[in-house]
Amino acid sequence: MSLERGGPRHPPPGRDAGLAGERTRLAWRRTVLAVGVVAVLAARLALSNGTVGALVTALAGLGWLGVLLVTFPRIAGRRLRPGPALPVTALVTAGFAVLGLLLVLASVH
Repeated sequence: MSLERGGPRHPPPGRDAGLAGERTRLAWRRTVLAVGVVAVLAARLALSNGTVGALVTALAGLGWLGVLLVTFPRIAGRRLRPGPALPVTALVTAGFAVLGLLLVLASVH
């Protein structure tokens, strides 16, 4: 037991620091699942648009694959320094928003 100035340090009441890693892994799993669902829905909507739809489907699949690859170490529970997982996920999410807008505009005409 290490005694520092002010006595031993304990986590605040009601907080279990031992579960933080599990919560983080589960959050990244939900993120990958949500991105996968959006990719499938975008592909379903896009496939009725011919060649452009096939391109959108490929981009959606690549976006999901990219998120999966950069988040896999976090899902596996490896402790890593901050990496590309959050920026890549944000970029793919913004890309899905643009693809969705383009699909909606294409289906209006």
